[in-house]
Amino acid sequence: MRVVIQRVSHASVTIDGRCKSAIGKGMLILVGIEEADETEDIDWLCKKIVNLRIFDDENGVMNKSIIDTSGDILVISQFTLHASTKKGNRPSYIKAAKPDISIPLYEQFCKKLSSSLNKEIGTGEFGADMKVELLNDGPVTICMDTKNKE
Repeated sequence: MRVVIQRVSHASVTIDGRCKSAIGKGMLILVGIEEADETEDIDWLCKKIVNLRIFDDENGVMNKSIIDTSGDILVISQFTLHASTKKGNRPSYIKAAKPDISIPLYEQFCKKLSSSLNKEIGTGEFGADMKVELLNDGPVTICMDTKNKE
């Protein structure tokens, strides 16, 4: 699994002109799923995400987690995170999992993240044409990949 985490002042996702989810201060998470992903990837990512210290403390130092700040999370599925641009100019998405694999993993990821945060999270709609708006705070943007745990 591959994620891009953005610390935001607010974020929302609109589908067909209707706001599906909106959050205040917290994280917008784009998640890409590949064929080899499984429950262990979800567990590792969720633990990392909720404990990631990217929010300022009283001294302006990034020392607090999303749990410490009672922040919100919005998760958007993003198969293009697995784009390969090695050959030619048209990205290949061959590494991205097909819907029969990715949808259950996406739903499991969202459920586990919500449980780990101990509150509901916002979501997009898998496979929909989504309009995502955000105000990146910092900016702070973190990339993580369960196949390359750096």
